[in-house]
Amino acid sequence: MESKQLLIASEQGRYFVPFGQLRRQPTIVVDSTGLGAAITLAHWRGAATPTALRDDTSAGSCLRALHAPATPGLAARAVTANHFDIDGFIGVWALLNPTLAVAHEPLLRLVATLGDFRELDWANPLADYALQLVCWLNAEEKAHFYEPFGAPARRRREDEASAEKFAWFLPRFAEVLLTAEVGRAAWEPEYARVKQAVATLQGPLTQRSEYPEIGLVVIRTPEPGPYYALFGPTAGFDWVLSLYDGQRYELEAKYTTWIDLESRPTLPRLPLPALAARLNELETSSYRWAADGLTDTGPLLRLAGRRLTKAERYADPEGRPIYVSSLAAGTVEAEVVAFLTRGYADVAPKRYWTWAEVRNAG
Repeated sequence: MESKQLLIASEQGRYFVPFGQLRRQPTIVVDSTGLGAAITLAHWRGAATPTALRDDTSAGSCLRALHAPATPGLAARAVTANHFDIDGFIGVWALLNPTLAVAHEPLLRLVATLGDFRELDWANPLADYALQLVCWLNAEEKAHFYEPFGAPARRRREDEASAEKFAWFLPRFAEVLLTAEVGRAAWEPEYARVKQAVATLQGPLTQRSEYPEIGLVVIRTPEPGPYYALFGPTAGFDWVLSLYDGQRYELEAKYTTWIDLESRPTLPRLPLPALAARLNELETSSYRWAADGLTDTGPLLRLAGRRLTKAERYADPEGRPIYVSSLAAGTVEAEVVAFLTRGYADVAPKRYWTWAEVRNAG
């Protein structure tokens, strides 16, 4: 299988290069930005992705590019990215393996969306397959390398260290794409954990409230779990308030408001310090409410103990401490709804917010 994939890549003439080699030859930049790119295929806010190739995910832009080979810049043979994640990897792999990528485009789109936004329609017949592939990528990444956002803790630069991940995964992914059973030993543990959590979130112990006018979904469920289960059915919403038993809470702005989402207009993020201050006026426990910065990939508002690392904030909620509040769940929900309603009172949804516009709106 690997020899077949190398043949397809050779026929296309494209190859992966580490990000530091961007300017040594005409290079396609995926899920990143960089001066000197022959063409950029990224959903990052403000990225110079050609209008016709814009997509919700960077992998989606790469898949669109395979259907528009005459687009200026796509003649470049080198492909790079400045970090490794599922969306970026699928985009790079697709450019190097166009025949298989086009044949499996719907599945690859699901994989990229689940990897970046943690969203997945469980009624889709390809949903289980997409989850298996994502879990395989996660498991092998942790087994052979380091967790997402873990490079700084190892005193390494992500744009340099990630090249080793691409070199390992690029020749191996096709075999699992074509036959997921090949990777079962790696993907099954996380897959089973997510499916169990999905069953809980679809069961009678979980309640869901939606506020579409402010982009908020509220999920009341007994315990924290994996993001793929928690965020799976939240497509179309950009804020998730999780209310766990025992008066434990987290509010998160999804990654969908960090990037340029193509499929729908969005409201801009709002800075959360004012909401944290309001909750601290009400909070009587020994903990204080605190929020991540506006430009974090997924800002959290939560009761703060020790400061979480970026890797911990990106990892599943069940893997970090969530502290007990003195506030009732209904109080927290009401305060969040009131804050977002006031913040969006004079703001209309649109596509392609600049960071300057986001800050001004807040």
